[in-house]
Amino acid sequence: MERAERGLIDADLGGGVIKQRIARPGAGKSKGYRSIVIYKKDDKAFFVYGFSKNQLGNIREDEEEQFKTAAKSILALTDRQIRQLVENGQFEEVMYGKKISQ
Repeated sequence: MERAERGLIDADLGGGVIKQRIARPGAGKSKGYRSIVIYKKDDKAFFVYGFSKNQLGNIREDEEEQFKTAAKSILALTDRQIRQLVENGQFEEVMYGKKISQ
């Protein structure tokens, strides 16, 4: 997400949904992984889907629309609602690749 915060977004799908490339160890980003992120700059990022480029070329149009629909709801959540979802185990908070202990 550090790259996205600097404006380095691999694909802006619109509606608060971006696609970021993640390097495969020793292979670089082009043959690595892709992640779908519900994202609002300087505010929140939710990793919602990840896939290997060699297993899936891209998401389907209907999946993209479902992510955009989800983004509307998720980005409208208050901080309190998000904390509750984390406490309930429905969301998992991650910072710099490490799970935050509760």
